[in-house]
Amino acid sequence: MKKKIVVAVGGSSGAIYAKVLFDKLMQLKGQTDAIAVVMSDNGKKNWEYELDNADYLNYPFDFYDKMDFFAPFASGSAKFDTMIVCPSSMGLLARIATGVSADLVGRAADVILKERRKLILVPRETPYNLIHLQHMKTLTEAGAVICPATPSFYSRPNTFEELAATVIDRVLDLAGFETDSYRWGEQ
Repeated sequence: MKKKIVVAVGGSSGAIYAKVLFDKLMQLKGQTDAIAVVMSDNGKKNWEYELDNADYLNYPFDFYDKMDFFAPFASGSAKFDTMIVCPSSMGLLARIATGVSADLVGRAADVILKERRKLILVPRETPYNLIHLQHMKTLTEAGAVICPATPSFYSRPNTFEELAATVIDRVLDLAGFETDSYRWGEQ
């Protein structure tokens, strides 16, 4: 069964994670019916600053303005089954945890949670304070998956993209995609 995915790109540092996610979703197009993207203003600025380009404009996904509450995934009836927030700032994570739907990202996350579908958040800040951890606990109890942008090294990544892929491959596994990635003990 093909997936309908919402990707939200938040405003924290870590645009490389969003880029690698976009690239890998391109490779997995055969497993998707729809890929919808919402980028915060800071998400766009960080991509341009950290990656020195605006290549997010070149992906053939359906992009939505952060205030477009008429986007299909703003309603549970559209049956988007997974939402990935990558990267997520702690402010964005907090707004989602407290049900603040002031923009499309918050509304879409609220819809995913209320419909008991899969919400995966990739926080990219460190260290965590107690407020961050409490919000992560709230989200986990509500059914979300917290997958921090904590790369692994046992695959011996050689580039920033390969390092970021160690996180994104886990995110895609959590989302239920069939991926070809490094598996501990299998290589």
